Amino acid sequence: MPGFVLLVRERQDGDPAIRLGITVTKKIGGAVVRNRMKRRFRALAREILPRSGIAGADHVLIGRDGGIERDYAALGRELEKALGRLSAPPGEKELERARRHAAGKGAPRKGNGSGKGRPAGR
Repeated sequence: MPGFVLLVRERQDGDPAIRLGITVTKKIGGAVVRNRMKRRFRALAREILPRSGIAGADHVLIGRDGGIERDYAALGRELEKALGRLSAPPGEKELERARRHAAGKGAPRKGNGSGKGRPAGR
């Protein structure tokens, strides 16, 4: 599992700037740990986003447990891979998933759809 989650949203405001947001919750650790992780994310972003980021988009890195112990080079490879997947044309699996979703034949969901983890009728 990667040491972060990457969210990217195109702003569609005509500005080609690449913006970055970083968040690391208290679940990850104390202030020292969170700040260290944010420093590592900023360094990765300075190195990788100018060449691999999406112009005119907001990029948000969300720190995950285990990210602070992960090797800096491994984090860099994971960020490159994530950005590459965003900019690459969709593969066969993604196209099939999109076709199934459009046809309303996605994977069956567990539960009653309430999102509360309770049986229907309560």
